[in-house]
Amino acid sequence: MELTILSGGAAHGLVAAMAPQLERSNGATIDGTFGAVGAMREKLAAGAPTDLLILTKAMIEALIVAGDIVPGSAVDLGSVATAVAVRKGDPLPLIGNPDLLKEALLAADVIFFPDPKLATAGIHVAGVIASLGIERETRGRVRHYPNGAAAMKALAEAKDVNRPIGLTQASEILATQGVTLVAPLVAPFDLATVYTAGIATRARQPGLARQFAAMLADPAAAGTRAKAGFDGG
Repeated sequence: MELTILSGGAAHGLVAAMAPQLERSNGATIDGTFGAVGAMREKLAAGAPTDLLILTKAMIEALIVAGDIVPGSAVDLGSVATAVAVRKGDPLPLIGNPDLLKEALLAADVIFFPDPKLATAGIHVAGVIASLGIERETRGRVRHYPNGAAAMKALAEAKDVNRPIGLTQASEILATQGVTLVAPLVAPFDLATVYTAGIATRARQPGLARQFAAMLADPAAAGTRAKAGFDGG
């Protein structure tokens, strides 16, 4: 038996951590696709096989209205902060206020972050750079990737620069070897995004989807969620 999941990249680490429990309970495996939430919505619209969706709460609610998710099936998993990362072993920049964050971004040789049009964190980070008034100064140093996981992998493997920095969901940073979580963005640029699971109306395994959603949201899994970068839920 296989559970098909379309999910925002922020939940990749959590799904991976909980998958063995699903397999132990009934032998089921997971076929998961993870990426920018906008890209996952496009895959759903294109007809990609889907049992369970894990996306931002706002997007799940919109998909319920659109008839793509079973009403009453949505369960919140918790919120994930947008945060700053550096390569493992690099000095941690000071980012405790907007001026320090601006200095850290201006000092970076390269700034890694996900798609500024489709990824939740990418859209937000692009807005932060614009709000700080440093779009022109950083334009030649910004590198976009399809999702946060790809951006953090590129940061970890960056060998051609001395002072790279990355920004994406904290859960994607924690799930990537070779990078270190510095801290979440501070006010007024902080962003905590609630992620929610919902069963697709065309699910082939609705019972399995409901079971795994319950596992992900179970109070007993609070420690696993926290370790994966989720707060509350």
